[in-house]
Amino acid sequence: MRLVFKKLLGLLVLVQLFTTNIYATNVAGIEVKDTYKDDLVLNGAGVRSKWFFDLYVASLYLENKTTSELAVINDDKKMNLKLHITSGMITSEKMSYATLEGFENSTNGNTTKIQNEINQFMSVFSDEIKENDVFDFYYIPNIGLKIYKNNVLKDTISSFEFKQALFGIWFGNEPAQDSLKSELLGKDID
Repeated sequence: MRLVFKKLLGLLVLVQLFTTNIYATNVAGIEVKDTYKDDLVLNGAGVRSKWFFDLYVASLYLENKTTSELAVINDDKKMNLKLHITSGMITSEKMSYATLEGFENSTNGNTTKIQNEINQFMSVFSDEIKENDVFDFYYIPNIGLKIYKNNVLKDTISSFEFKQALFGIWFGNEPAQDSLKSELLGKDID
């Protein structure tokens, strides 16, 4: 009986050790992993909210942590921005509208050079968006931006300039939300 108890206790300890290493933190009820594809580390995570409603949890994964928004936008290094939808208020139409507005802000209204890539990207939002959907915008140098929805590859866009504009939506001079930008960059916010 003692042997069975010791084995069960050992198993429980292993399970606890394993599960505590998978996740770095809990953000608004969403477990945020501390790594992405084993080679990127969590830089920061936060909540996108509007009118007191939480819309999604975003998390940024980089090769090396940084607090520099310019590094996130301009570095030609692997990185991933994950959006975990937490609200049924987000629809394909609303996500498309907000994203197009984000591209306008990110490029100072000059989307002409990347308009084809924007159109290609926006098609990912044509399918219904539901609570608990997860989008990954995974950039790989010399390959491009891989766009995943719920772990299914939806498209790849090879333009580095497009990657800069996309990440500029969250890290540019007019980000989607200032507090979210700070949280993703791992900066303390007051």
